[in-house]
Amino acid sequence: MLRTLFALTFLLIIAVSCETDTTDYGPIDKKIIEDYLADNNLTAQSTASGLYYIIEKPGGVNHPNINSLVTAHYKGYLTDGTVFDESYSKGSPSTFALNAVIKGWQEGLQLIGVKGKIQLFIPSALGYGSTGKGGVPPNTVMIFEVELVEFY
Repeated sequence: MLRTLFALTFLLIIAVSCETDTTDYGPIDKKIIEDYLADNNLTAQSTASGLYYIIEKPGGVNHPNINSLVTAHYKGYLTDGTVFDESYSKGSPSTFALNAVIKGWQEGLQLIGVKGKIQLFIPSALGYGSTGKGGVPPNTVMIFEVELVEFY
């Protein structure tokens, strides 16, 4: 009997500790992005998905699509200014399939052409979501400065 009670208590503890976060981060991320924009005197546009962006330079007439292979220079940082990734320090831009990156990039890079430059303010749902990645904690807004070098 004591063993059964112990086993049930242990299973209950495990079940409680494995609860998933059911918080809707959409409104939280929106406020974080809007506060960041206001604090930095920036004006951005937004999409229906919640992506905020500033096109600094539109670039060429032709834009990549979701199936494009893109080459870009970028800098990614958190709202506190912490840089978590960038291509500039590597000395060359990075090339990747657009359909293989986070949704914020998939949507944002289609808004500019070659030689275009954009700032992306990416809510967590369009980034690394509840898992986080590398230097990006779970449920975190990310900011990217991206220059589209070319696409195929």
